[in-house]
Amino acid sequence: AKTKEEWKKAAANEKPAWCYYKNAPANGAKYGKLYNWYAVNDPRGLAPEGWHIPSDQEWSVLTNYLGGNSHAGAKMKSKEGWNYNGNGTNSSGFSGLPGGYRPNDGTFYHVGSIGYWWSSTEDVTSLAWNRYLHYSNGNVNRGYYNKPNGLSVRCLRD
Repeated sequence: AKTKEEWKKAAANEKPAWCYYKNAPANGAKYGKLYNWYAVNDPRGLAPEGWHIPSDQEWSVLTNYLGGNSHAGAKMKSKEGWNYNGNGTNSSGFSGLPGGYRPNDGTFYHVGSIGYWWSSTEDVTSLAWNRYLHYSNGNVNRGYYNKPNGLSVRCLRD
């Protein structure tokens, strides 16, 4: 979705869509793409062959392995790129960057401050689970967002 109108139309029609933060390819080079959950759950498959979008349970396995929600975030954050000196150690190799998000109204928020990643797990009809990292602490937070929102995606090897 290259425009605000295209993003809003995809949201209204529950269709898969992706974009770069502020529709700028330079942001894509740094942060990757933002996807709505319809792209994550598209039957054509967003992940390349041999990979998949992790479930909410698989995200829990990762955070537990890294010491739990209150310790894993610092290990998952990249060593640079976070506002307000919110960088992590990246000791996990996850290299999490704060790519922000795009709500269904087509605006953009929080690049540099928060990184959000979809899971493949639906909560209710309109919501799906995600994980997010915040510049201000070393936590991994679990939340849910409206499916039309644009968040980052990480793939997990099968």
